[in-house]
Amino acid sequence: MNAHISKDPLHGVTLEMQVNALVDRFGWAELSQRININCFKNEPSVKSSLKFLRRTPWARAEVEALYLDSLHDVAPIKSTVPAIDPWANSRLKKK
Repeated sequence: MNAHISKDPLHGVTLEMQVNALVDRFGWAELSQRININCFKNEPSVKSSLKFLRRTPWARAEVEALYLDSLHDVAPIKSTVPAIDPWANSRLKKK
């Protein structure tokens, strides 16, 4: 049986997960600057934000758009430490 794969990038991502991810990434202060919503400015909390966003379609669309943009902005972390070759010390150099 073939499983249906959704092309929607928000499939399976709840609004609460989006808000938590944005708060972790930007913090409440920067989030309120990026999206001008009072629930992000005055005594912000996830609970009050979710209540407002669920009732206000334009605000929810703004949060979803910022969340999607933040996913594309994340660059893969490149390690500055060179990769360790586990076999490097096991090779015997014979002369």
